[in-house]
Amino acid sequence: MNSKPSNKSATGGNRRRFLQTSSVAVAGATLASGLNIARAAHPLGDDEIKIGLIGCGGRGTGAAEDALKAPGKSKLVAMGDAFPEFLGECHKRLSKQFGDRCDVPKDRQFTGLDAYEKVLASDANYIILATPPGFRPIHFEAAINAGKHVFMEKPVAVDAPGIRRVLAAGEMAKEKGLGVGVGLQRHHDPAYIEAIKRIQDGEIGNVICTRVYWNGPGLWIRNREPDDTEMKYQVRNWYYFNWLCGDHIVEQHIHNMDVSNWLKGMVPIEAQGQGGREVRRSKACGQIFDHHFVEFTYPDGTKMISQCRHIPDCWSSVSEHAHGTAGTADVSKQEFFAPDGKLAWKYRGPTAGPYQQEHVDLQASIRKGEPINETEFGATSTMTAILGRMATYGGKVVKWDDAIASDIDLSPKVYAWDAEAPVLPDADGNYPIAVPGVTRVV
Repeated sequence: MNSKPSNKSATGGNRRRFLQTSSVAVAGATLASGLNIARAAHPLGDDEIKIGLIGCGGRGTGAAEDALKAPGKSKLVAMGDAFPEFLGECHKRLSKQFGDRCDVPKDRQFTGLDAYEKVLASDANYIILATPPGFRPIHFEAAINAGKHVFMEKPVAVDAPGIRRVLAAGEMAKEKGLGVGVGLQRHHDPAYIEAIKRIQDGEIGNVICTRVYWNGPGLWIRNREPDDTEMKYQVRNWYYFNWLCGDHIVEQHIHNMDVSNWLKGMVPIEAQGQGGREVRRSKACGQIFDHHFVEFTYPDGTKMISQCRHIPDCWSSVSEHAHGTAGTADVSKQEFFAPDGKLAWKYRGPTAGPYQQEHVDLQASIRKGEPINETEFGATSTMTAILGRMATYGGKVVKWDDAIASDIDLSPKVYAWDAEAPVLPDADGNYPIAVPGVTRVV
C-alpha cells in the first residue's frame, strides 16, 4: 500500500480540461459583456471600505453584518433589493446594530429588478451579492465591469451558460486586480482547512470514496400577493423555480459537494442519479424535487455519493465523509478513525466563525493589494451541483464536458415585473416538473 494518496493525481489535467472546455465560451462571454481590462487596483491599506449590499434578505443581512465586523474602517453606503419590505427590515436591523456605520439614506436605498445597477453606480467599492442565485451571473459581471471588489453568495449560477459568464467575469477580475470572495465558508474554517490538509497529506491513505449529505425538513414557502405578476410571484417565492434557485441540490447541497471536490483536488467527470417529489405536492412548490441521490465519478475512478432531501420526519444530516485505504474521516466533525473504528485524530486547534472569517480574509487581501479570487472553485463546485441536477432530472449518465458546454439557458429574456416568466403554470396552476427519461437536460 502506498504511503501517500493519489488524491491529487488528476488535479492538474482535470482542472485544465475544465478550463479548456469552457475557454471558447468564456472568451465569447468576455467580448459580449464589454468588460475592459484595467490596471491592478491599488492596495486599500487603511482606507475605508464602502459596502454596497445587493439582496437584503436573511443571508444578505447576515453577510453585511459579517462584512462590517471585519477589522478596519468600513461602512455600508448603498442597498438594493427587488422588494422594499426586505430592504426596510434589513436597514432597520443594521442601523440598530451599527448606528452611523449604516450610512444609507433614502436616496441610496434602491428597489426593483434594476436596483443592482443603482448600487453599482454609487461610490461603494465592496459589493455583496446575496440575491437569488439566478441573478448572480449578471450582477457579478456588472460589478466587475464597474471595477468593484465582490463578495458573492453561493451558488454562483443555475445553468452552464451562467457558469461560463461567471468564469469570464472572474478572469476580468484578475486582470483588474479585484478581489472576489464566494460564500463557501468552509474554505475559511481553520478546522476544515486542517482536516482537508491532513487528508491530502495521506493520513487516511488513498481516498477511494466520499459521502456527502444535506438532508433536512425543508424551507419556507412564500405566498402569492394580490398584486403579483407571474414574474414577481416567482421572484418572491424564488426557492421553488429553477431559473432562480437551481433546485436545492444546487442552492444548499453545493456546500457538501464543494468539500469533496476540495479534498480530492478535482471535479467529477460524470454523474448519474435519481430523484423526485414525494411530499412537494403544493403548486407553491413550483418545479423543484424534494430528494436527489447522485453518484459522481472522479477522473481517478473514485466516487462521491451524494444525498440531499427536503422531507420532514426523516433522517437529517449535513455532513461530509471520506473513506481511505488507511482509515476514514468525518470531515464535518474533523475526526479521523483507524480501520478498527478507534478515533485516530480530532481537531483541537483554534476556531473562527467562517461566515465572518471569509470577509476578514477577503478584506485583508484587498487592503494588502493582493486580492484573493475564489471564482474558479465557486464555479466548479456550482457546476458539480448543476451536473447532479442534470443527472437526476434526466435519469441518464451525464458527462461533465457535455454539461459545461450545454446551451440550455434558464434565464428570462427580459427582467421586468411585467415580462413573461421563463416558466409558466398550466391551466390548473401546475408548473413543469422534470420527468427522468423524458426531460432534456444537456
